[in-house]
Amino acid sequence: MSLVLIVLLIILLGVVLYLLAIMPRMLHKPDKAPHMGVLYAHRGLHNNESEAPENTMAAFKKAVDAGYGIELDVQLTKDKVPVVFHDFTLKRMCGVDGKVEDYTYEELQQFPIAKSEETIPTFQEFLQFVDGKVPLIVELKIEGTNLEVCPLADELLSGYKGVYCIESFNPLGVRWYRKNHPDIFRGQLAESFLKEEEFHGMLYFILQNLLMNFLTKPDFVAFNHHHTRALSRRICRSLYHNVAAAWTIKSQEELDQARKNYDIFIFDSFIPSTMS
Repeated sequence: MSLVLIVLLIILLGVVLYLLAIMPRMLHKPDKAPHMGVLYAHRGLHNNESEAPENTMAAFKKAVDAGYGIELDVQLTKDKVPVVFHDFTLKRMCGVDGKVEDYTYEELQQFPIAKSEETIPTFQEFLQFVDGKVPLIVELKIEGTNLEVCPLADELLSGYKGVYCIESFNPLGVRWYRKNHPDIFRGQLAESFLKEEEFHGMLYFILQNLLMNFLTKPDFVAFNHHHTRALSRRICRSLYHNVAAAWTIKSQEELDQARKNYDIFIFDSFIPSTMS
């Protein structure tokens, strides 16, 4: 066997392994129709300079009243209460030190969010308020390998009658849903991490290229819309016909441009002029 043939076979094997690694769920898929074309208000219809900052009940009420879907973030307090809050740390939104997990739910209630009188809501409170009025994207916030938020959030979602899906940047959370609730529409969050100065190393190479899809088998990939041309993202949508979600769109022009490359749209900082 010639050296050229050996090299070609190695390249072919590498391509096959790559395509297998990024392959999303292909069989026994849950219904995607309730999410297709939906515009999701990122952390609610919010303005952090107003009385309705991100991930607050005021912002969620505005989204529901406007008829938008809602994207939100769920993590755990020190006493294991699922709450709706994006950052792991409290500094940006509450102006205090420490992480959400450093405080009990009752302790967190003493910290107003941004410039409002709103406080961090529980996930249960949120679900009871929305009550199926609009579809939801629930992002599970998972640091490292601690998956406690998955069963605790899922316990609340198990009794919820509305349309929802789950997503996470952490493949372990997506895999938890694959194993425990394969009937739920699940998504892998990603972006071209290595283009951002704060991310370095092999882990982020793996994540940005969706090389854990063989373990998680996502039904959709939610990608930073500024990185639309990322190869693995494009292959998932074009070759495997995987659903594509765009985050976070911040103008009508960006929304119009995203429509040809994505199926689900997460927006903030503007009010879309059209809805699907």
